[in-house]
Amino acid sequence: MDPISNMIIAMKNAGFSGHESVLIPYSKMKESIAELLSKEGYIKGLKKSEKAGKPVLEISLILNKRVPRIQGTKRISKPSKRIYRKHNEIRPVKNGYGLLVMSTPAGIMSGFEAKKAHLGGEALFTIW
Repeated sequence: MDPISNMIIAMKNAGFSGHESVLIPYSKMKESIAELLSKEGYIKGLKKSEKAGKPVLEISLILNKRVPRIQGTKRISKPSKRIYRKHNEIRPVKNGYGLLVMSTPAGIMSGFEAKKAHLGGEALFTIW
């Protein structure tokens, strides 16, 4: 199974079902992604805690009159097929209304930041 895909789908599904937060198994990669989504305004915040002796991330979602901020996601690079993009191949998502999340040599960053810094990398997923 794909842990990053499970994370973004869990956030999307929790938002559509009206939940204010979602618990996800902890990893450093997921924490970096959640911090980026928080900085870009897709989630309220995150908190690391423990449940049944295992570390988890509690992600607080943004709901505006029961309408979630995260409307859709699309996984680009998968464990079976990695997709890499050069800095000049990075394009806006949904005419600038979405966000491309990339794993670069400088860490997890948005497509806009990667293009600005002239960094390429693995295109993880898009979110809008």
